[in-house]
Amino acid sequence: MNTLTTGVSRIGYETRIYFRSPDALFFTFFFPFVMLGIFTAAFSSAGNIGANPDGTGGVSVGAYYLPGMLAAGLLLSGVQNLAVDIAGEKSDGTLKRLGGTPLSPMSYFIGKIGQVFVTAVLQAGLLLLVARFGLGIDLPSAPEKWLTFAWVFLLAIITSALLGIALSALPRSGKSATAVVAPIVLILQFISGVYLQFTNLPDWIQNLASVFPLKWMAQGMRSIFLPDSFAAAEQNGQWDMPWVAAALALWLVVGLVLSRLTFRWIRKDR
Repeated sequence: MNTLTTGVSRIGYETRIYFRSPDALFFTFFFPFVMLGIFTAAFSSAGNIGANPDGTGGVSVGAYYLPGMLAAGLLLSGVQNLAVDIAGEKSDGTLKRLGGTPLSPMSYFIGKIGQVFVTAVLQAGLLLLVARFGLGIDLPSAPEKWLTFAWVFLLAIITSALLGIALSALPRSGKSATAVVAPIVLILQFISGVYLQFTNLPDWIQNLASVFPLKWMAQGMRSIFLPDSFAAAEQNGQWDMPWVAAALALWLVVGLVLSRLTFRWIRKDR
């Protein structure tokens, strides 16, 4: 109980630090907003995506890219944010100082994951508000769609946070963290159907992307916000929601194990 209480008490602290960091706000919190605006402005003149030959039907460009931006926001909030943040704390001695206190690694994890959850909820909520009232995108009205959104969101954000903690062990220093982590996250976005229609990619890229969690996050979000007719454009011609749940659950376990095995208050090579 003391571990849990201490961890929960750190969520507010971690969240305040996050919102005081301009670079983290731009590259993790507001980046999906920027990309959604760019894609909507750049491609809206081409008409709806998935429209009939006579121009009717389909969805707007903004509506098509919204699920991908939601999925990308989860990845950025968890993986990129935490990997860079924790690598920086290792480099500047913050973790070494925390290691000399009664704070347990589990309490530290709870604080970081809680911060990611809070900021991701705010980000997704604001993105949906901008989509609905700023871009005129119709949102789902069926309760079961929002129930699906809840479990996909929860699985995805916990998985992303744990993988971010694990990935923080890769950079050699805080200064190199962004250079190491950002390309990984960017490549995953391009091969996972966030910026490009997934089935337009070569089969080997589709198969490669299917190994990683972002592909399943984006697919799960598309199942919520796109018409069912768009399922035919998925790799297997359907939404495959059981596979979405299984893949994210598997990566959650992988992230939990790796984060616990690799996390150190002090780097071993120092």
